[in-house]
Amino acid sequence: MKARQCKHIRNMKRSGDSEGEKRRKRRKLLQELGDQKIPFLGPADRGYQQLWDSSYSGLVLRRSLSLPAELHGRVQTALFTLRRKGCLLRDLVRIRERDVFTAVSRTLLGEPGHTYRYLDTRLFAIPWHSEDAELKGQNCCDPDFRAACKALCELNTFFCSDVSLLKEGDRFTQGAKGEAEAKQGEEGDTWSKHSEDSKNSEGGDSESRQSEEGDAESKHSEEWDIESKHSEEGCSGPKQEGEWETESKPSSEEGEPHPLKPSESEHSEGKPPGWAPKAVGGTEIKPAGLGAPEKPVEQLKHSLSDHHIKDRDEQASGQGCSQPSPRQVCTGPVKFNVTLLNYMDPAAMSQLKEEPYYGMGKMAVGWHHDENLISHSPVAVYSHSCHNDKGESSEGGSGEEACWRIGLKVAWDIRTPGLTLPLESGDCYYMRDDLNSTHQHCVLAGETARFSSTHRVAECSSGTLTYIQSRCQEALSNLHTDPETGSHSLLALLPTTLQHCEEIHNEVEFEWLRQYWFQGQRFARFCSWWTGPMEQLEKDWKLMETMTMLFLDTVEGEEEGQEGEGRREMAETLLSALTDRQQQRQTWRDRCHSSLAQTLPPQEAPVDRPFWGVDDPNMPLPFDLADIINRVESLLWRM
Repeated sequence: MKARQCKHIRNMKRSGDSEGEKRRKRRKLLQELGDQKIPFLGPADRGYQQLWDSSYSGLVLRRSLSLPAELHGRVQTALFTLRRKGCLLRDLVRIRERDVFTAVSRTLLGEPGHTYRYLDTRLFAIPWHSEDAELKGQNCCDPDFRAACKALCELNTFFCSDVSLLKEGDRFTQGAKGEAEAKQGEEGDTWSKHSEDSKNSEGGDSESRQSEEGDAESKHSEEWDIESKHSEEGCSGPKQEGEWETESKPSSEEGEPHPLKPSESEHSEGKPPGWAPKAVGGTEIKPAGLGAPEKPVEQLKHSLSDHHIKDRDEQASGQGCSQPSPRQVCTGPVKFNVTLLNYMDPAAMSQLKEEPYYGMGKMAVGWHHDENLISHSPVAVYSHSCHNDKGESSEGGSGEEACWRIGLKVAWDIRTPGLTLPLESGDCYYMRDDLNSTHQHCVLAGETARFSSTHRVAECSSGTLTYIQSRCQEALSNLHTDPETGSHSLLALLPTTLQHCEEIHNEVEFEWLRQYWFQGQRFARFCSWWTGPMEQLEKDWKLMETMTMLFLDTVEGEEEGQEGEGRREMAETLLSALTDRQQQRQTWRDRCHSSLAQTLPPQEAPVDRPFWGVDDPNMPLPFDLADIINRVESLLWRM
């Protein structure tokens, strides 16, 4: 046992050393790159549409004029209703073992019983409250709130239908204004840089904001890793209707690059296999006209790209990844099951960070992939810009940067120019096919506040209420209750069965109960749909505490048939489960009582639940498991 613990500590140290070495290499490379910026194109630049077609073909823009006016009205009323009721809140998320507040306020709506997990945080979806949802007879919220949810469900239905009708090569679904802009953008036939003033903009505000994550220089050098974990249009956690194929891939944190095979080295610039510029008007487009960079910088770019390919190969070997698990691929009709609503007000977001690689401007949300989605599933986003005190929206300002924009880049590629997409109020955009996995996007702040409703096909194989309820039944099927005395006993004592039950026990406590209560009273305040199910989950969890007590009694007892290797295996299984539970309980306690958590108002503050005092007669085991762990360790030493 001690030898195994020492080996675990050595492995952790080697992993830490490896991560530190990679960060030092990135810091050195980015320091050598200095203030030089990578080119990017906006709608006014020649070659914009060619770049879109050749490198960003999965992006589709639907202009606001092409959506029904009635739908706009209902959706925008819903957004303001939800904000007025106070259900758009900043999340206290976990990044690199540290808690941080999201800059964006958000909430999750979706299919009843669905959740969405990002950055070690599980959001519990407020149900759509659609007519066909399983909410009949439930008075879980007030009429205004219910109407707002229904309006967003209507938008979700529209997106499901609209995305399914898109054809290969579609770029615009637009009104007259969009058609004029498309013609204007297609007049050029060469690539061009954005203005030099934009390219040479200093990231002056970035370092002051970087203190949130640690040393400024270190934060900048780690951006290639961290950027994809900060998600607005998707943020980590959780097979839906339609046809899904399953392919086996290593699971990884969202935003991490997919591993490359050696045979795919020719795609080192982040382009998918078979990538080639598309033809416009029957003429092949060749990416020329960017100007030849100085040789040292070109060599540096190759070096940086190669470095990240190496990182991806290391991830493929298992470093930094969880255990491999099947990954679903979207092949059937589109059915968005959740939407993440976001609200961003640049006036309330102090020291917005400058986009560091292209000089695109101030970022409300850094570079990222949307997390935890069915592979190759689309993402649909509705954008609404609020009016300022003068009644003007962002697009009423001077210059392109006055409005909100989406920035896109090919992931792990510093050679392909970036692309910016300005958004007027009511515009929508779709990211189709593998765009979300092969590319990253950021949100560039406008001058006024903005809502976005980001609809997605969340990977919920282990993230629905139905799933966790079935897991509870699996575990509790090994518990027998005497109908006369009410006493409990375990039906099977096989180590594999006991291990399975303890794993479910930990999953219910740390992936559901503590995740739910860590977010305070936010769910029950607006909609009580989750209240009953969470109470039942807590009752089931309490029975699992009884099962652990019976497991402990069996290990410590001298019952016939429990001697030898079988008993030792049971003791090791129990020790592993208890040690994990003790560590996770302490982590959650620390998070609930952290200085950041204490800044939240009472109704939003984390609740340390389940928690019980010493010698609580209603609980079969103590909250602090240290003494029990010591007893099991001592037992193993004597065996």
